[in-house]
Amino acid sequence: MTNYSGLKVLWQGLTGNKGWKPVWREPEPKAEYDVIIVGGGGHGLATAYYLAKEFGVTNVAVIEKGWIGSGNIGRNTTIVRSNYLLKGNEPFYEQSMKLWEGLEQDFNYNAMISQRGILNLYHSDAQRDAFARRGNAMHLAGAGAELLDQDKVRKMAPFLDYDNARFPIKGALLQKRGGTVRHDAVAWGYARGADMRGVDIIQNCEVTGFQMDGGACVGVQTSKGNIRAKKVAVCVAGSSGRVMEKAGMRLPIESHVLQAFVSEGLKPTIPGVITFGAGHFYVSQSDKGGLVFGGDLDGYNTYAQRGNLPVVEDVCEGGMAIMPMIGRSRLLRMWGGVMDMSMDGSPYIDKTDIDGLYFNGGWCYGGFKATPASGFCYAHLLATDRPHENATEFRLDRFKRGAMIDEKGVGAQPNLH
Repeated sequence: MTNYSGLKVLWQGLTGNKGWKPVWREPEPKAEYDVIIVGGGGHGLATAYYLAKEFGVTNVAVIEKGWIGSGNIGRNTTIVRSNYLLKGNEPFYEQSMKLWEGLEQDFNYNAMISQRGILNLYHSDAQRDAFARRGNAMHLAGAGAELLDQDKVRKMAPFLDYDNARFPIKGALLQKRGGTVRHDAVAWGYARGADMRGVDIIQNCEVTGFQMDGGACVGVQTSKGNIRAKKVAVCVAGSSGRVMEKAGMRLPIESHVLQAFVSEGLKPTIPGVITFGAGHFYVSQSDKGGLVFGGDLDGYNTYAQRGNLPVVEDVCEGGMAIMPMIGRSRLLRMWGGVMDMSMDGSPYIDKTDIDGLYFNGGWCYGGFKATPASGFCYAHLLATDRPHENATEFRLDRFKRGAMIDEKGVGAQPNLH
């Protein structure tokens, strides 16, 4: 498969765009693979890509029950950042940010990475101090941060309601390297890169069970027949509980729906990403002008990719609290993604107690921004049977060991479930 370039895009435009070819194959599954990855979302495709590119493991199949891009990889608000605090999280998300920064050149695909910065607003002196602590941790991890007072935030976002009686905006924590990435293009780019290296991407193929032999996992049962493998790697986001139950495992995860919204197209307004510090609201502006925003979970267990109206009201109230001007814009569309919420808000990348079976999940709100590092670290685990140095804290047994990574503001709130 040939590489993309500006000259090729120009040539195809002048010749009627008749020379483009499918960017990945549609193979039938083989009888056996070295690794089967269950789940063709961002994490599964990134894992396959890095397995082939970094570790030379190319006899790999990615099995997806729907089509590529039909899950959470195409159902998020596209935000990327590495503004974390705790040692179990910060190095991992900083690794992801560095991979984002070189991703387009790495897999030769335009993912529309836009590092316009992320502003986390603070509304009290105590919150300012907490953000200062987080910013210091970010500096120690090489992520970079800047604590802004109100005057500096005003210069960046003059349209915010700084004198709100309930939630006055006193300043913000800025990570200039944060921003947004086109989510669909991430899936397509990783799929194309994996396919070019020999990975089979098998769409519309549902895993219905696991093949077990002597207590070990030796393959999967699918709607297209049984497929054997030396290793089976599950990364199915909100479907984690249902899929792993087929192997007799009960996970410390709940599945909830998280809604996202897009407004009508507006003139350029939002400079980057802005988050509300006194509630849960985050917003950016797409290249087409729509405000892309979201907030809290719907608050009940579900596998449905849709939400309910009370959360629509709650999210819009959060937006109105910091920028009342959006009350005049119209909501264009909304959707839901099924979140696999862990009880400390942090993920899992680990071998299970079943030989040959591996698990990646519990990404809560942070799955999209983690895509490159998740794929890299999962590929490292599958290739070497050792956790990557940046994912050593993401173990399934951490609750038994009392080693939770409980970082407020990055994931689940168990008291709300």
